[in-house]
Amino acid sequence: MLLDLSQMRGTRDHIDRAVNPSRLDVADETFRVVAPVRLTFDIDRDGRTFRLVGQTWSELELTCSRCLEGYRWPVRAAFDLLYLPETANTGEGEVEVQDEDLNTAFYRDQTIDLGQLVREQFYLAVPMKPLCAESCRGLCPSCGTNLNVATCRCQRESGDPRLSGLKDLVKDRGQDNS
Repeated sequence: MLLDLSQMRGTRDHIDRAVNPSRLDVADETFRVVAPVRLTFDIDRDGRTFRLVGQTWSELELTCSRCLEGYRWPVRAAFDLLYLPETANTGEGEVEVQDEDLNTAFYRDQTIDLGQLVREQFYLAVPMKPLCAESCRGLCPSCGTNLNVATCRCQRESGDPRLSGLKDLVKDRGQDNS
């Protein structure tokens, strides 16, 4: 899914594409693209610099971090990126990253990889802790039952088991004061 910059005749253009999810090659297990991807943006050229402003949207399948069930999550991600030729990326040792550097990318051989752009936007949009619902009850820590669909008979001890030694100490002190 490459954008050929040599085909751009003017200084401004509009791109609107629908892409089959299989063309994105998301090899990570963070998410799976389950619906066609829409990509629309304006592209402005200033010499060898290109600015892409637009958005991409689709539907992803995520895994809930509490119950481990898969669920569909609609995503719409806006972007404003500045593309410079790869030769401008000189790699001059250690430098402090500035805010504007976060929106800068590089192109090679007069092409921009739109698949990489879409993947990056989806990775940035995915929540750090995906939840199928705010009210998700998760899994039983003892037997692994999904508490959203069934109940279990496990006894749940309140408190952190790592603090049981401190509980005993408090009990012993309480008996000394009696």
